[in-house]
Amino acid sequence: MNWIILILAGLFEVAFAICLGKAKVATGNEMYLWYTAFLITITLSMGLLIKATQTLPIGTAYAVWTGIGAVGTVLIGILVFKEPVNFWRVFFITTLICSIIGLKVVSH
Repeated sequence: MNWIILILAGLFEVAFAICLGKAKVATGNEMYLWYTAFLITITLSMGLLIKATQTLPIGTAYAVWTGIGAVGTVLIGILVFKEPVNFWRVFFITTLICSIIGLKVVSH
């Protein structure tokens, strides 16, 4: 169950990165709404990470959490924000995904 909580925490990390990206280009009240969403998602992400680390090793949980955030943010950047895609970006994202899966497999 705590792995599911950790995955949710990682997804909320992606969400707060998206909120930062949206807030950067927004103006007026829309900017404040994106910053409010940022505060909500970062709070949820951290709270879920804390919950997950009650039974999972902190080093593994933190690495998986940041990995999910990094992979998710890059993928959203490519798919939503039209960031460039090239061989090396895909290669390193793939190695990061393999590393996250590897940590899950070797954790007891």
